[in-house]
Amino acid sequence: MTNTPTRVDGAQAIARAMRVLRAVARTAPDGAGLLALTQDTGLNKPTVHRLLSALVAEGMLEQDASTRRYFLGPECHVMGNIAARRHGLSRLAADTVAGLAHDCGDSAFFSIRRHVFAVCVLREDGDYPLKTHALLPGDRHPLGVGAGSLAMLAALPDDEVEQCLQANAALIAQRYPHYSPALLWSQVKEARAQGYAVNRGLIVPGSWGIGVPVRGPDGGVAGALSIAAIESRLDEERQFQLAKHLAKEAKKLEALAQGAVVPRKDAPTRKSA
Repeated sequence: MTNTPTRVDGAQAIARAMRVLRAVARTAPDGAGLLALTQDTGLNKPTVHRLLSALVAEGMLEQDASTRRYFLGPECHVMGNIAARRHGLSRLAADTVAGLAHDCGDSAFFSIRRHVFAVCVLREDGDYPLKTHALLPGDRHPLGVGAGSLAMLAALPDDEVEQCLQANAALIAQRYPHYSPALLWSQVKEARAQGYAVNRGLIVPGSWGIGVPVRGPDGGVAGALSIAAIESRLDEERQFQLAKHLAKEAKKLEALAQGAVVPRKDAPTRKSA
């Protein structure tokens, strides 16, 4: 089986409906209004309204009668529970992410790989008063953009890294001014050398992140655990300590997905001065 998307002739309406559905998902738990969804999707207002009505009729979305905002509907919940039996890492990662946030005091995340993209599916905030809001559940970035996303990219073979960078080249040039294929390649090499990936405020200035990959039962790159904090809380020494913690939790999560406990084999290596 593959998670590589393919274009299907005549499926424009489905693609647009999925764009709207994903836009609503990114606004959970606050929901989204028609104007915000029109701006987010880049579709015109009549098209978005028509798609919203169809998705509500199918139970994929629901609209709050008082606020008129749209939320994911009961059919999404049903399908999600069914899909979790096959793609269960997100469900298994919930306690891990909560534990990371509690232990470090900052924001912890679990993201999954979707072809050439990373999608944040879980976020938990620790008790440190200053938060970073650079990554929210539902956010989708090209592989390599962000700490967890970069950790996934760096864990891929070179040929797959190149395929991802080529597939996302236009999008990165358009939306991520601080990134380039050359920079991402250098970050991939750095992440491989030290055993963890670091985002030094390239998405939102002052918001840093650190991440490690998580492999699925088949050995492939399935997701990533990451921690984000303000820059002053991620100096090099703390990066190394958090990376060890992330690597340990990633191994536990992988073992949980396998249904058996496996010994930890790899850990980050401290960079030489």
